[in-house]
Amino acid sequence: MVTRAFILQIYQRASEGACRIGFTASRKIGGAVERNRVKRRLRALARQYLTPLDKPGVDYVLIGRQEALKRKFALMGQDLEAVLSKWNKLDKS
Repeated sequence: MVTRAFILQIYQRASEGACRIGFTASRKIGGAVERNRVKRRLRALARQYLTPLDKPGVDYVLIGRQEALKRKFALMGQDLEAVLSKWNKLDKS
């Protein structure tokens, strides 16, 4: 699911192991400093919004985009909440 600052990929595994979260940022974003900044912001988002969910058997991958360097953290959090609620609606169907 795509937002302005990141792309969230969600995969439901067959095993019921612990929730796993991955982060990536390509060279399109910029140099190492920019990519690391984006990944730090994504990790902070995951700590705040994904860790409390802790759904067993679910993998999340957050892919940073250029906008993640400029977008306010609160707006990124709102984007992530919207994406997760949309996924929960699809998952229950």
